[in-house]
Amino acid sequence: MNIYIGNLPFNLGEEDLKEIFEEYGEVASAKIISDKMTGRSKGFGFVEMEDDDSANNAIKELNNAEVGGRNIKVNESKPRENNFRGGDRGGDRRGGGGGFQRRPRY
Repeated sequence: MNIYIGNLPFNLGEEDLKEIFEEYGEVASAKIISDKMTGRSKGFGFVEMEDDDSANNAIKELNNAEVGGRNIKVNESKPRENNFRGGDRGGDRRGGGGGFQRRPRY
């Protein structure tokens, strides 16, 4: 099962995250998401656990637990939906639209 963890302390490493979840069962992987430009943690990550019972127990026990002075949010990760950010700005699906449009020359 893939588990989402939010509100992580920015100084928490992937190995630390893995250790927290290993108390509840075998951890296949632990990943903290970081900003592409700065390399700084975005404050959330994912843990993969093979055993669903262990994963559900970890979710139950760790949701709202204090880690590094912050109450983390832990729940089952759901597949991403292919939706586009932002509201309807007119235009096409690439996010364009609106703004100045040049009139065709005849």
